Amino acid sequence: MEDKIIAKEAVAKVSYARISSRKVKVVIDLIRNKNVGDAMAILKFTPKAAAPIVEKLLKSAIANAENNFGMDVDKLYVSEVYANQGPTLKRVQPRAQGRAFRIRKRTSHITLAVKERE
Repeated sequence: MEDKIIAKEAVAKVSYARISSRKVKVVIDLIRNKNVGDAMAILKFTPKAAAPIVEKLLKSAIANAENNFGMDVDKLYVSEVYANQGPTLKRVQPRAQGRAFRIRKRTSHITLAVKERE
């Protein structure tokens, strides 16, 4: 039997983020497989609503890697990041002639993992 070396991976998640997963996916595609320093710079200057949420999540993943696994922050990169759709909050807006219009407030679950480069 061969022993496989399992690469340590620090994960951070945010559940029920009040933003559509479609909007988040645009931002997370920018940072996938980038070094954490580059990813932080990209997120800081990206004018999208999801950028501050993903930036906070990245900081959390970096802190998890450093404190829980003793990884070197300079060698870290974003190994995996994805956003899934969460539950939709349904609200009603009154319309003309007594009708009602449904507003869908979408949520998302975002997961971000960082690994050390060899």
